Amino acid sequence: MTASRSLLSPQLPVALSARGQIDAFLAMDVMREAAAREAAGQSVLHLEVGQPAAPLPETARKAAERALAKEADKLGYTEALGRPSLRARIARHYKERHGLDIAPERIVITTGSSAGFILSFLALCDAGARIALPAPGYPAYRNIVRALDMVPAEIALKAESRWVLSPEALLEEHSVKPLSALLVASPNNPTGTVMQPEAQKALARAAEDAGIAYISDEIYHGLVHEGAEESILAATDKAVVINSFSKYFCMTGWRIGWMVIPPELVRTVERLQQNLFICAPALSQIVAEAVFEDTPALEEIKAGYARNRARLLESLPKIGFRDILPADGAFYIYADVTPFSNDSRDFAATVLQETGVAITPGVDFDLERGHRYVRLSFAGAETTIAEAVSRLGDHLKG
Repeated sequence: MTASRSLLSPQLPVALSARGQIDAFLAMDVMREAAAREAAGQSVLHLEVGQPAAPLPETARKAAERALAKEADKLGYTEALGRPSLRARIARHYKERHGLDIAPERIVITTGSSAGFILSFLALCDAGARIALPAPGYPAYRNIVRALDMVPAEIALKAESRWVLSPEALLEEHSVKPLSALLVASPNNPTGTVMQPEAQKALARAAEDAGIAYISDEIYHGLVHEGAEESILAATDKAVVINSFSKYFCMTGWRIGWMVIPPELVRTVERLQQNLFICAPALSQIVAEAVFEDTPALEEIKAGYARNRARLLESLPKIGFRDILPADGAFYIYADVTPFSNDSRDFAATVLQETGVAITPGVDFDLERGHRYVRLSFAGAETTIAEAVSRLGDHLKG
């Protein structure tokens, strides 16, 4: 008994895992601060997170209502790989949108894209493995890699290459110390850059020849405003694709996504899913299958994003922002703020405090150069974006 009490003694320090000491996801920190200000009565405009303001479309909403009313007793565990009907519907989606024949057996339903990243890294890489991550890029890549006791190898993207990772830059990093995997997003978060099909194919060939596993983040597919959109699956069957219902399909809070994986990985990923997540939420899977029928409504929402994008691309340079990155796709503007500040974190905090406009500092996406940039999401309502521009303009001119 004495030993038990001593083990629970508050005087004894608790050892913390080094793997848990990862950086905060600053966009979420900004969201928390913005919500606190909102609760205190401040008028806040949310441009900090990549979350569609549009509600769940009608067909999907009605599917949720029916499931809760008539099938609530059936909303238990599903197969670890997901409901067969949803996997088949996603396979049909690839045929309809991309002209690709993807076997439903290769599709895994996940708890958002976040679970897809974890499953991919664990299926392909051992502890200590180096994973190439273009920078700027989504911060959770880097933080998940570290939490899994792997090593993020960030490769700085360059303006002269339109912020696209080249095969040469990948192989140069591989020559320094071997890479196990590469994770590339197109469209990219935060830059919005869309890789052209030939560039994508060249990068996939280089990775394959070097023995580097290719993971393609395609969660912003459907949201391309300039250029061509093509899945990496058009170039190779060996890549792992991660996608999500959060962005184009407006289902962020439902936490539902999918993977397309090579046949030889299916059983490995299934075992990992069984033990780590069991399955994605059953209700979310039902709604996800239905949302494919809401394409007309989703395209209207996308048209609103395009109008928001046009407004920001026209207005931000007029109020002093410069060097705006491509913004070909997704719903972000990544802009240089050095005319106002050399500390994007301080700049974002000041803007939130003084104007109520919540934006994300670039250090979230690029540890080396992000102090020069901020990311603004234009996934909100058109009235929100217009008011945000007005407030920012008044603040910066004042």
